[in-house]
Amino acid sequence: MFQATLPAAHADVDETADFVDIVHTAKAVEAAGHGGLQGLSEFEGLSPAQDGDSHVGDTRLSGLSPSLLQDLQSAELCDRRGAGLDLLDVLAAALRHNRALQLHLELDYRVVPLAVWPQARVVQSPLGLHALLDLRLPDLRVLRIEPARGAPRASDVPSSLNVLLWELALRGARGTLLAPLAGPAAYRVAPGTDLQALALSGTLAAAVEKLRDESASLRDIAGWPGFDCDRASRLLNGLYLQTGLIVSRVHPAALAD
Repeated sequence: MFQATLPAAHADVDETADFVDIVHTAKAVEAAGHGGLQGLSEFEGLSPAQDGDSHVGDTRLSGLSPSLLQDLQSAELCDRRGAGLDLLDVLAAALRHNRALQLHLELDYRVVPLAVWPQARVVQSPLGLHALLDLRLPDLRVLRIEPARGAPRASDVPSSLNVLLWELALRGARGTLLAPLAGPAAYRVAPGTDLQALALSGTLAAAVEKLRDESASLRDIAGWPGFDCDRASRLLNGLYLQTGLIVSRVHPAALAD
């Protein structure tokens, strides 16, 4: 039998503000006598490291639940460049543990705050969603992670977490399957999954419709028109993060992969 994966409100987005400049160059950070996140903390006003804070590479993990902390500290999530965690991996972990998080993202020595509420499927940032998605998504790194306090601010327009997850899956740094999807498996779009907010078209739309009707392995999907292994993995990651993917380890397509 298939088992549904559980890692599902689109709102207008606010396109206000720009990056908060932290430092202009890496040299300015080094001249301040700091390194990594500590060098950025003074400029951004982040709190200094507290006893009990944990680190993955240069990423500070503060006040998180033990299960989420263990997930984020797993070897797979460590960025090989030692420059923080990939945003898609962190958001996937937040969904798996259903934890609201306050993130500090780094790009070109600038910091962008992002609050995530998985249960409400919304995010908030001084940058609107459109401006956030216009950034170089593969280069966004997570510098600091801590629990989000309270609920989304009524004064700010919340943005769709589903849209952010989909764009990160398709255009972000990760071109391989997320851990819960890896290994021999057959995949299918769960019945009733609503993907209208994603405005699918072209080969992506065709692949999604095909997966509504039949199960396929990663190798099968990689051979479809317009796909290779990278794009097939990105599609499956995106569907999984929409809570729209069924994964079977015993389907004939999985056993033959």
